[in-house]
Amino acid sequence: MQIDGLASGMKTTDIIDALVAVAAIPKTQVTTRITDRNTVISNLQSLNTALQALTDKARTAATATSLSRMRTTSSDDAVTVTAREGARAFSTSVVVDRLAASHSVVTAAGGAASFGGPFTVVAGDGSRTEITPRGSSAADLATAINASRAGVTATVVPGGRDAQGTELSRVQITASRSGAQGTFSLHRGTSAEVAASTSVDVSSEMGAAVLTRGTDAALRLFAGTAAEQVVTSASNTFTDIGRGIDLTVRKVATEPVTVTVTPDSSVQADVAAAFVKDVAAILTRIDNGSRVTVAAPGKTSTLGVFTGDSTIRSLRTALADAVQSPVDGVSASTVGISIDKFGALSFDAEKFTAAMAADPTATQNLFSTVAARVQVTTTRYADKYDGLVTQRITGQQSEVKTWEKQVERMDARLEMRRATLERTYAAMEVRLSSLQSRSQWLGSQLSALTTSSSPK
Repeated sequence: MQIDGLASGMKTTDIIDALVAVAAIPKTQVTTRITDRNTVISNLQSLNTALQALTDKARTAATATSLSRMRTTSSDDAVTVTAREGARAFSTSVVVDRLAASHSVVTAAGGAASFGGPFTVVAGDGSRTEITPRGSSAADLATAINASRAGVTATVVPGGRDAQGTELSRVQITASRSGAQGTFSLHRGTSAEVAASTSVDVSSEMGAAVLTRGTDAALRLFAGTAAEQVVTSASNTFTDIGRGIDLTVRKVATEPVTVTVTPDSSVQADVAAAFVKDVAAILTRIDNGSRVTVAAPGKTSTLGVFTGDSTIRSLRTALADAVQSPVDGVSASTVGISIDKFGALSFDAEKFTAAMAADPTATQNLFSTVAARVQVTTTRYADKYDGLVTQRITGQQSEVKTWEKQVERMDARLEMRRATLERTYAAMEVRLSSLQSRSQWLGSQLSALTTSSSPK
């Protein structure tokens, strides 16, 4: 603990603090630079993240089918139409003759000792899976079947009671997949006994039954014409009835069901608008970060976080060029994508819709090319390893680390400076105290001499 000015009467702590504060001015300047630079780094990182997200969106937009958005209709809810990416305009009529079904078998009712193994599941392709339950109950058999991975599932169901009132059970076995390929049979006996035809098909036992037979769904195209064609599916979904078009049937329909797939121009425009909006957001962020706010006379003007940054300035130019440069001599403005004289990117949905209606192939090609150029640009600047903005961030972070080490050294020197000043002023106080003591002693001596020499 230091007590101020015991001898001198001065506030030595305040004096030391003031002298240290003067010595700390260079540190304050460096600390301010660190704060400012960290703000720039934070904004660069945020911009880089947005550029990386735009890269992914541009990659998707650059595909040849990025604008393929279709409207689907069906004349009957028996058939649902789904248009996948890449689907083309399509229209036809179908007759639904049959729905897909899963093969299912139920055993005869039996008591607690009726289901002892071995059993063998024979799949539709002839492959065999031998099953040996741990016990002889219905639950034991169901557990063994479910653990066998034979492509079937089993569950225990009530089987009533016998003449003595004993509770009976059945095992219902169902194919894991629908369609003819899921058919199977369950045999009492080993795989070898099945091969030797000495096993017993469980479904043939008295009281057992085949509940449903595995069948494929079936529909007819061009029904009633010479070109009539039957199409089957193991499930109730028929894939690629047309390019990128799937049909899902829900019930049998003996009358033709008309299904259509047509381009959805409003959704196509929304897709393009969303991408252009993402690019415009990046350009706006750069513009706002590069703006200089001119203050009134006598005040200090404010610089944006990107002001004077050549990397960001070149990024802005490259992105604008990627959007507005002609594609095979055709300007993007012809499809509603344009940059005004102030550098603002905009999208005209009505103009884009008209262009899609007039020439969808050419419009898709122009849009995809613009998106591909945006992807190249954003990748060049935002690649997480060697992107130009990424390198800019790394360089700025290196400078901050250098300054932080410099601040650490300054802190050490300031501590030493404070300690030196404290020792100096402490020594001064001791010296003054000593001088004051001598002065007081001399004063007392002089006073005594004066007293002794005065006349009585």
